[in-house]
Amino acid sequence: MAEYTCRLGTAGGDVVTRTLEASAERELRVRLEREGFHVFSISSKKDASSLLSSRSSRKIKLTEFLTYNQQLAALLRAGIPILQAIQILTKRQKNETLRIMLQDVEERIKNGEALSDAFAAQGESFPRIYVASVRAGERSGSLDEVLSRYVSFSKGMVEIGRKLRKSLTYPAILIGASIILLVVLTTFVIPQFAQLYKSATDLPLVTRVVVAISNFVTSNWMFLLPLIVGFVTGSYFWLKSASGRASIDRWLVRLPIIRNLICDMTIARYSRSMSTLLSGGLTVPDAVEIASDAITNRELARRSEVVIHRIREGKPFTESLEEANWVPELALDMIGVGESAGALQPMLDEVAGFFDAEIDVRLSAMTTLIEPVILIVMGSLVMTILLAIYLPILQLVGNLGQGRPVQ
Repeated sequence: MAEYTCRLGTAGGDVVTRTLEASAERELRVRLEREGFHVFSISSKKDASSLLSSRSSRKIKLTEFLTYNQQLAALLRAGIPILQAIQILTKRQKNETLRIMLQDVEERIKNGEALSDAFAAQGESFPRIYVASVRAGERSGSLDEVLSRYVSFSKGMVEIGRKLRKSLTYPAILIGASIILLVVLTTFVIPQFAQLYKSATDLPLVTRVVVAISNFVTSNWMFLLPLIVGFVTGSYFWLKSASGRASIDRWLVRLPIIRNLICDMTIARYSRSMSTLLSGGLTVPDAVEIASDAITNRELARRSEVVIHRIREGKPFTESLEEANWVPELALDMIGVGESAGALQPMLDEVAGFFDAEIDVRLSAMTTLIEPVILIVMGSLVMTILLAIYLPILQLVGNLGQGRPVQ
């Protein structure tokens, strides 16, 4: 006998999900229809489990997860039971990956598991901070409030990402357009003008260099193109590897301006995570351990490993953070005041808000600095190419005007 997960419509108009045993799907369908159910779907539990496990490693987009949590918090505030709220969200969920996970959550709740345990069973698809927040909300009896705080936390993460993308979009467009322009000039325009200079013996140095580069590119493009594609592909897979990401993160935190931006973004995210967990009733050691997942830079995460060890040894949170050697001094001062006054959770909210504003200032300053630098560099390259093209022509016109022989 095999187990099947069935989505059924009852005579009263309700949609229910049941797990039933049968020797074959056809036999089960006939039996259910004879009992008066409308069969929406029947899937083997084994197939559903394998489909779930194959997709559980795929993380849900933060915006979709935010929308789902907003809906769940609203349903719970309205007094709807957890199981019914999950059923409503599962039925209306358009994202297939999330829908399959919610179906599994629904089945686990029916079997007596807690909501947090059902979410934890989905693997890495649901963040640890989310599962911990739900568990804390279940213990304190204020699940809707905890979910609302998590929604605020998620909105902050989305906003940071939006600001970063907005700041980098225009520089990326400038760089892309400039590269395309250089490729066109080097591979198409310069070779056409070079035909005019074949008989000339006294070309300017800049022209000789640019023409030589253009000739090299056009003559060897069949070798250069695979080389460039191989380099880009190799770099992509290297950056996807653990060692590649760790190397890039280590390099980024050594750059003066980038380091400050990364530290500000990390402390804002870390503080907001800690505040969300502490508000749900978790202890500081547990909150620190789970909030460490919010540190996405691997170098900073490595340095932060000492924090949980020092707290477990009995040292204050602020002193432990200081040993990580990346937290901004102002953040340490603010957190220290909050810890001394017994108001760590609200102070962490203040730290997150303050550094969110700092991120805005730093991103604006970076954009203001990057844009003219890109324009100057790419403009200089284009100007060099144009000079290489037109200097011989101007030199020729000057020689003709002075009655000199053309060389």
